[in-house]
Amino acid sequence: MSTAYLIVSIVGAAMAGFSAYSVFSHAKWVVEPLAEYGVPRSWWPWLGTAKAAGAVGLVVGLFVPVIGVAAGIGLVLYFTGAVITVARAKSYAHLVFPVVYMAPVVASLALAS
Repeated sequence: MSTAYLIVSIVGAAMAGFSAYSVFSHAKWVVEPLAEYGVPRSWWPWLGTAKAAGAVGLVVGLFVPVIGVAAGIGLVLYFTGAVITVARAKSYAHLVFPVVYMAPVVASLALAS
């Protein structure tokens, strides 16, 4: 396992975990935009759970690579959906946020051996 893979996987997991925590704790700067984008409140726990599972999967993937790849793919799909949701809401200034969260996950997948 390369050092770069280890670092970007941990960074990706930390960012996804922080994002999940932000949803679970109803951080104003997260839930207000979700409401503005039209994401039903009943989905929020599931979205947080998906991000938390992806974060855990990236860490487990350091020891069981297939789990890390599956988690990475799931997170890339999640954040791609977030990009689409933000774009459909015409909140173009916010497009950068899901892309920033997705970047280390994509790097982790690219570096996976």
